[in-house]
Amino acid sequence: MDSTVLNPEVKQKDADRAVVVAVTAHAVFESGADDGDEVYKVGTAFPLLQALQRVNERLLEENPAESLLFDVILVTTDGQQQSSRIISSTKHYGLEVSKFCFSTTEDFIDGLRTNNVQLFLSSDRKEASQASQNGVLSALLDQNMAACPSEQLRVLFCGDAVVHSNNSPMPSFSAQLGEMRQRFGMFDSPLSMVLMTSRGGRESCSAALLTLRSQGVSVDEAYCLGGSPRGPILSLIRPHFLLSNAFSDLEE
Repeated sequence: MDSTVLNPEVKQKDADRAVVVAVTAHAVFESGADDGDEVYKVGTAFPLLQALQRVNERLLEENPAESLLFDVILVTTDGQQQSSRIISSTKHYGLEVSKFCFSTTEDFIDGLRTNNVQLFLSSDRKEASQASQNGVLSALLDQNMAACPSEQLRVLFCGDAVVHSNNSPMPSFSAQLGEMRQRFGMFDSPLSMVLMTSRGGRESCSAALLTLRSQGVSVDEAYCLGGSPRGPILSLIRPHFLLSNAFSDLEE
């Protein structure tokens, strides 16, 4: 059975307005052999949490009463093992994590549902796929995130997923991101949204742009690859995660 623990160090977000993002702890911290330290070393998803936190900080700078904020939950799938160390590590690094959800591989989906998670991020393909199959918008994290910026959250939309998405949570989540992005000007935004179409020509890119705009999303950049390799563009964009119909690695 899953167990959710509130973080008393962090002010809890408005449940009706917050964008709830759950991230697996094993992607945020390196949980290798016990070396005697009280805290874990940082993992590949550490810049992601810093970027989410930076967006919140800038939103509150613009409006101290802002309620449209990221609400971050750390999720484990090995029960209560090392729970105190995970909490201590979060406090040590000053991460704005509202809750800790300690689950098992059998019931972590219940934990996501109980906490009304709108986006689940994991470096485990099986976990991400399982969450998606159970109706939770999910994305796969990979090693490239270690090189992502921590001062700006970069979200990449796959054009095919935007136009032909069979994932009903995606439009709602996209709309919330779009509303957040509108809080900032064209330049120096802590949130950047990029569209990439891997196949097709300008028509495919235009269709994806129109779909996003209908959801209230104006992207900062758009790339029409027309079948070209994604690698060079991805190394330039350095997105934290890719919103797509399939769980493709960012290194492709």
